[in-house]
Amino acid sequence: MNLSILFFFTLILAAAPAGAGPALKELSLETLTLTAPRPPAPPKPELLKEWTVMIYVNGKSNIEPFALSDMNRFETIGSSQKVNIVTEIGRSKGLDNDTTADGDWEGVRRYFVTKDQDKNHIASPLLQDLGNPDMGDWKEAAAFLKWARAAYPAKKYVFIIWDHGWGWIDPKKPGDTLAAPAKSISHDFVTGNYIATTDMPKIFKEAGKVDMYVSMACFMQMAEVAYEIKDAADIIVGSEEVIQLPSLNFEDFLAFLTRQPAANAEAAGIAIVDTFREMYGRPEYQEMLETTKYGVQLSAIRASKLPALAKKVKTWYELAMAAGDKPSLARAKAEVLRFEVGDETTDPDKRISFYGDLYNFVELADRYANGSLPPAGRLSAAGKDLREFITGELTVRNVWLGRDRTGKQYSNAHGIAIQIPGRPGNLIDYYPSYPGLAFEKASGWGSFVKYLETIGE
Repeated sequence: MNLSILFFFTLILAAAPAGAGPALKELSLETLTLTAPRPPAPPKPELLKEWTVMIYVNGKSNIEPFALSDMNRFETIGSSQKVNIVTEIGRSKGLDNDTTADGDWEGVRRYFVTKDQDKNHIASPLLQDLGNPDMGDWKEAAAFLKWARAAYPAKKYVFIIWDHGWGWIDPKKPGDTLAAPAKSISHDFVTGNYIATTDMPKIFKEAGKVDMYVSMACFMQMAEVAYEIKDAADIIVGSEEVIQLPSLNFEDFLAFLTRQPAANAEAAGIAIVDTFREMYGRPEYQEMLETTKYGVQLSAIRASKLPALAKKVKTWYELAMAAGDKPSLARAKAEVLRFEVGDETTDPDKRISFYGDLYNFVELADRYANGSLPPAGRLSAAGKDLREFITGELTVRNVWLGRDRTGKQYSNAHGIAIQIPGRPGNLIDYYPSYPGLAFEKASGWGSFVKYLETIGE
């Protein structure tokens, strides 16, 4: 035993009053048990911060400079007495657009974000240097989320995945066969891995449900993606289209939470969408959109409404197939607002792209429908019911700006995209994973996709 401890107990025995003698005389080194200090108790509910914002910034790709830039944007607001902001950020060397900024470090780090106005250097305290784990592994995302919740507990949580996204499709990896496992978001260019659409719910089953989930990644606000995580968050935020860089309006969104920490998830969803619209409405970003021939869109939806969406979608397309009105569906296929899966070279008139706005497609099919067909009345009513559900119940907030390179207005984007086959063409090789998606199992939309593939424009 340590001599200082032995001396301490000797003093106790010497100073003890007579009445305490019998019990203390029985104390010996053999009967003495030393216990480790107890861990600190978790904060009492009234002492918890209102929000913890957890941002998984996978910059191990060709957009590393923007990852570092956004980290510095988080710091312009920083954590506060009511809001925690924590990040896991990764970067690498030797990839396209590699930058030596901020000391040219490499790997994955965790930070507690504090306020700082130096936009060229991360000044927040470094909490952990993790080495170089695979940020394309859902288990790494879950580990960050689980750690952040334990280290910075709060009444409400936002989880943001920041990186490339491909909607529901799982792009083929070099050397893989098309029967290989599927992936969809958070592309780690170092490992070649990325998180599967069907693996996304595993993150939350492992680490717990959050109040709001945000995809800072392209094409992720699709019925097929959202349905996978319908039990993971109350509010799901994402874009049907490509998200331009500088990404989201993090400064004003985080400032909103700082000013109004008592806001609930719906209010937070409205704030992140509205601040996005305000940012891209500024003259410099309007000019950028006009130059690049892009528009932008962002929406917040209620996850609890997704099962009803699947049912209403099923009701509508079954009536559409029963009607057999192929001319109206052909026109809807030709005119629907599609999103930029290809580019001006691979898809000049944007008709091969297979992601389209659900509301707009149903609206067009109804507009061109042959009213003399037997189920036309019921089909029209089902289409109206579906559209009103999307705008009135599913969507909390939806914003858009601009037009695409074919001249179509983004006012035709109503908050949720879906697989809508276009003209034949190969924009990207991807795994045939659609049958395994939860939305397909709930709605059977894949059978309608096959039906649409038989209809020309």
